[in-house]
Amino acid sequence: MEYILDALAPLDLRTVKAPLVADDDLLKIHPQSHIDLIKGNAPDAGLVSLDGDTHLSPGTLEAALRCAGGAVRAVDMVMTGDASSAFVAMRPPGHHCERTTPMGFCFFGNIALAAKHACDHYGLDRVAIVDFDVHHGNGTQDLVEGDKRIFFASTHQMPLYPGTGHAHETGGYNNVMNCPLPDGAGSVAFRNMMEREVLPAVDRWKPQLLLISAGFDAHAADPLAGMDLVEEDFAWVTDKLYDLADTHAQGRVVSCLEGGYDLDALARSAKAHVEVLMARAPKKELPNG
Repeated sequence: MEYILDALAPLDLRTVKAPLVADDDLLKIHPQSHIDLIKGNAPDAGLVSLDGDTHLSPGTLEAALRCAGGAVRAVDMVMTGDASSAFVAMRPPGHHCERTTPMGFCFFGNIALAAKHACDHYGLDRVAIVDFDVHHGNGTQDLVEGDKRIFFASTHQMPLYPGTGHAHETGGYNNVMNCPLPDGAGSVAFRNMMEREVLPAVDRWKPQLLLISAGFDAHAADPLAGMDLVEEDFAWVTDKLYDLADTHAQGRVVSCLEGGYDLDALARSAKAHVEVLMARAPKKELPNG
């Protein structure tokens, strides 16, 4: 996280500390048993492993609670006009966490919670989530595919962890779009998929709020995958998504950080993403998880 904050430091941003999420908010997406599992395994020292990838250290629980709280706070800021757009710089990420299963470094479904909160608290009936992380957001899909108010679109490398995200997975209300791309897809294939499939689908949905799962592990330098994107691709897709937010959602955008494991590439990509958010909605607050 220090790499991202250092990269964003030269920008003219106002940062807001993310609050701890309330259990009542988490219960919108997870049962009490899941919340108890995470809290009950939080150690005072050492590590507790929930699976081969997902571990809690003494600071993990607070961080995870602030990530979810930051997603909710960002929606509140955007929906009340305190900000036109918001970027939640969070670790751990959230898009792999399913209703009852923490996995893939993820403990709570942050972006799904943001969408549910927008619908339940502000009465929205058309919210869109676009996930361009290199890994499929299986948790987000699990949490929203039965909610007809929420559309979820994902571009991701396949085959790759977690093994979900096939094109035939379309949700309970035809509200899921999965657009898998091959190893080594590169900028042209990614942009073509966005322009051919994802952007038109979001346009048809006419979202009243646009949410972004901003994973930067599709970068060519990332060690966990091989989609071979560069910072300019993330800036480009952010600008295209903001066009749709301007058309349908009064410019309201909330972006939540997901993956990114080459620290220099992550920092540069996050900066490119935020610079577009600033250019499209200048002098607005960007919460910091």
